[in-house]
Amino acid sequence: MADIDVTTSAVKPAEPSSAPDTASTALIVNDSSGRKVVKKIVKRKRRPARPQVDPATFTSEPPPQTGTTFNIWYNKWSGGDREDKYLSQQAAKGRCNIARDSGYTRADKVPGSYFCLFFARGICPKGQDCEYLHRLPGIHDIFNPNVDCFGRDKFNDYRDDMGGVGSFMRQNRTLYCGRIHVTDDIEEIVARHFQEWGQIDRTRVLTNRGVAFITYTNEANSQFAKEAMAHQSLDNTEILNVRWATVDPNPAAQKREARQLEEQAAEAVRRALPEEFVAEIEGRDPEAKRRRKELDFGLEGYNAPDGVYYNQGKGLEAAQEKMLLEMERNEEREQDVEDGHEDGGIFTRSTIQALKGLNGHGIRMESKDAPAAASGPLVGYGSEDESD
Repeated sequence: MADIDVTTSAVKPAEPSSAPDTASTALIVNDSSGRKVVKKIVKRKRRPARPQVDPATFTSEPPPQTGTTFNIWYNKWSGGDREDKYLSQQAAKGRCNIARDSGYTRADKVPGSYFCLFFARGICPKGQDCEYLHRLPGIHDIFNPNVDCFGRDKFNDYRDDMGGVGSFMRQNRTLYCGRIHVTDDIEEIVARHFQEWGQIDRTRVLTNRGVAFITYTNEANSQFAKEAMAHQSLDNTEILNVRWATVDPNPAAQKREARQLEEQAAEAVRRALPEEFVAEIEGRDPEAKRRRKELDFGLEGYNAPDGVYYNQGKGLEAAQEKMLLEMERNEEREQDVEDGHEDGGIFTRSTIQALKGLNGHGIRMESKDAPAAASGPLVGYGSEDESD
């Protein structure tokens, strides 16, 4: 993929692009006044992802022991999910720099690819040969609710220390960040460091306790930020403790979260439906406004229910069908008048032609004579007596 910029200028010879990562194309067209102009299309090529560490020095170590017994069924340590307090205070080995490290990889050619966990932690040695994405998640990156943006399976419930991948029972976009060095500008420091990983919805900082709650607009960005800021430091030498936040007991926060979920669902439906249909539903279609205004019956502030629109549509269809039937009948009558007998008889010309055709096939049409009138003394005699 490439970013495209279009610029328009007067006619002049196209100059080759001097930047190695750009390619320009000159297109000569005529504007509305007939004057020739040159449209220069500049395509900025995406750069390949940069290896964050030297592959020769990169070593893969087994996960640290966080319990007393290793459970082979759940593939984790049991006897305590909480990490050792000394182990959690070790600084991270690297940190991701989005402006410098991001770029295209092999995963960009595969739809539905996941993001690189080692890239988020700043220790991916593969660069453009990586099978995962090396960039920030966006609003169009949608994954199965049972996995996170890195492709790891979620669980039914959170861990005791609210760490790990998380739960698929709740859409969590809020991170808990502890052990922050308390300064006068702590709020500005937290916002500056965490906004690097995506758009932030809101931030709440407990200044006296060195704790912050960061809520992202997109869930995938919160998952990426949790791994990117784990065991990192801000402007001082602290080692952050980043975990998933628990449910906020504040009723206003719960209503805000429910409203946010509804808006996200509405946005997903809006992207799935045709643009014309969405415009009519949201009242941005002028024709739909005119139709609704006609059904307001001249009452200000009155909006007719959907049943009125449905019934009106049915009435229009019935009226159109009736009009078509009337037009067909009128056409038939006009045709009959044109084909009518010249003497003004009751039979049309087509009927007479059909009868002549039958006579031509040897079929004789004879009229029966009327029976002779009865004569005698009992003419007109009638009786109701059964003996007669």
